[in-house]
Amino acid sequence: MSRLRFAPWNVWFGISFRLHPLFTLLLLLSLLTGYAVEILTLFGIVLTHELGHVAAARSLGWRVREVQLLPFGGVAVMEEAPGTTAAHELAVALAGPLQNVWMMAVAYALTGLGVLPPLWGEYFIQANAIIAVFNLLPVLPLDGGKVMSALFGLWLPYQRTLQLASGVSLVFSLAIVAAAGLHAFAGKGGIQLNWLLIGLFLLASNWYERRGVPYRFLRFLLGREGKFDSRISRGTLAGPIVVQGQRKAGEIVRLFMRDRYHLVVVVDEQLRIRHIIPEQQMLDCYFDETKRERPVAELFA
Repeated sequence: MSRLRFAPWNVWFGISFRLHPLFTLLLLLSLLTGYAVEILTLFGIVLTHELGHVAAARSLGWRVREVQLLPFGGVAVMEEAPGTTAAHELAVALAGPLQNVWMMAVAYALTGLGVLPPLWGEYFIQANAIIAVFNLLPVLPLDGGKVMSALFGLWLPYQRTLQLASGVSLVFSLAIVAAAGLHAFAGKGGIQLNWLLIGLFLLASNWYERRGVPYRFLRFLLGREGKFDSRISRGTLAGPIVVQGQRKAGEIVRLFMRDRYHLVVVVDEQLRIRHIIPEQQMLDCYFDETKRERPVAELFA
């Protein structure tokens, strides 16, 4: 006889939800200090924030594998759908803070009508505001960091986007840690433990993010095969990359941008066009170690 199998308690609609150890620590500290109502309210706000991301991602065909809840929001492990653009990434990133906006508006109205107790309504509005504003800081993996990365990608090559976004995130993470430490020297009750933990978490996360840039760039290149087929069949604008013949194939591929199909235009010293190379041929050269460091004038002579 076959046995009935039940999904684990933390799996809802095919998505695994779990508490990050940092959030668990905050829960325990709050319960021990008598702030159970406040922390349960915070939990509900964070969960609703993350469900906004989940709804937006699924509407775009993304696969959401896991949601990890943090004190300041959450991290959703997602697999982007083929053909995902910067606009899609912006929509998913902003869907979380938008949940905080409507919750603040509803709480403000209900508090004004006397439906909600003033003290709890004020706390609810303030907590939503703090979570929304903090998540919009330009730090990965916060929503603001994802917005920053998507906007960088509109004007910069993707490899440069990865490097710049991780660099800015590291600077802001260090600033949060430093601010928590300086709080001790300002005579305001010592180090803010929650801010220090959050800052250290972001710092470690972005340190590994910085080290993983080459692997993310490689995944970006591997994902380009077939990405623009449907656009090309309908007719689309191309982003030309104009180079001289001595430029190496590897250098040219590092100029590729996220949402543009590229044609590589090779010119001579008199700026006369010698070759027009589709990006797939450049990618084939990049993935061939015998051709990656060779000038394009030799490769396509």
